Amino acid sequence: MRCYLHAYLLCSAFTLCSILYVCSQLASTSEGDREGKTAARSSHNEVEAVRKIPGLSGLRDRDFEQNRCKSLSVSSWNPYWRLPADVCGANCLLESPLRGKLKSAAKEPKNESSHLAVVACGPRLEETVTMLKSAVLFSKKLLHFYIFAEDELHDGFRNALETWPPVIRTKFTFTIYPILFPEENASEWKKLFKPCASQRLFLPLILKHVDSLLYVDTDILFLRPVEDIWSLLSQFNVNQLAAMAPEHEEPRIGWYNRFARHPYYSKTGLNSGVMLMNMTRIRGKFFKNDMTAVALQWGEILMPLLQKYKLNITWGDQDLLNIIFHHNPESLYMFPCQWNYRPDHCIYGSNCQQAEEEGVFILHGNRGVYHNDKQPAFRAVYEAVKQYPFGENLAVSLLQPLEAALQTTTHTYCGRSSHLFTKRLKESIKSA
Repeated sequence: MRCYLHAYLLCSAFTLCSILYVCSQLASTSEGDREGKTAARSSHNEVEAVRKIPGLSGLRDRDFEQNRCKSLSVSSWNPYWRLPADVCGANCLLESPLRGKLKSAAKEPKNESSHLAVVACGPRLEETVTMLKSAVLFSKKLLHFYIFAEDELHDGFRNALETWPPVIRTKFTFTIYPILFPEENASEWKKLFKPCASQRLFLPLILKHVDSLLYVDTDILFLRPVEDIWSLLSQFNVNQLAAMAPEHEEPRIGWYNRFARHPYYSKTGLNSGVMLMNMTRIRGKFFKNDMTAVALQWGEILMPLLQKYKLNITWGDQDLLNIIFHHNPESLYMFPCQWNYRPDHCIYGSNCQQAEEEGVFILHGNRGVYHNDKQPAFRAVYEAVKQYPFGENLAVSLLQPLEAALQTTTHTYCGRSSHLFTKRLKESIKSA
């Protein structure tokens, strides 16, 4: 019995020593990290005043920002806590066998609300409210709207949204913001492309409390629940921080590959009318660029980009996004054209293969097609959503009038593809 007791005490002592050794190594690693971060902050402060100089003259190389693991690798016989603190500290956890488990856990769907942002200036009140209406019609999870608008539109938004039926009001919350640009360049940003359109570039810097966000233009209509596109966030890999659709599927009719005078993403560029963002990652990323060898953070890169390319860009902030992701392609998740279906996908004949197979998920009526007769199929969908009375049967009061209206548009190419508009819509109505 005495021998067993001695053996037990020896094993316990050995286990305790092992735990204390691991903890001491972790503490050493953490201390190394803290020292490295303190040095980094010190170096950062030294160049902060220089960084604020307009343009690129205040930017220079920053070796302290290269937080990279070195040549030592992690394995079952060389765990991350046994590596020297100056190798990569706690960041080695990302190289350990736990990485796969953490990555899987991060991808598990959460029962959370979807966050939707829109920017409205000028005569866009009715169009924006119709877009928001399409969002609440089919979504089953709570939505929160971030509405950036000119001051004179604020009361109009409140009156419209607060007069919706109480049962609809339980499906969303909203916050209204003024248009906000950096004071020193506000006038230049506001007149870029369309009034206020470039506001979307500053959302990661304004909504610092928001982790992820879906930005959409005012001329968007949801034909399936918002949470479906929101779920694409779980498909981002560790590098991706935003998702958009290509500007064109067919290079022969592409705009960027034929006319652009600046860098653009991939073969045909990006359309930013529907943009899903992990804004925490955007705020923390240092972006490669063609202006300096130094990688720049989001708030640092925007104005230098505009200064360099403002005489060469046509589509304003969308062009700037194309330039950024041209140099950082690993940071973008590309979703198919059915999530951002525009007249370009049918005006010359159908050229969105994913929509042909599964239908249109999000309709984007750019070029004012909701308000003129150039693309009557797009206008028919807009009018059907706008005129639908809350509480009525969706199949009878939305789908049937829409299908009747679309039958009158078959003289146009988009009208001949209009069955794609209702293909997914029918499923959304059945599940609503």
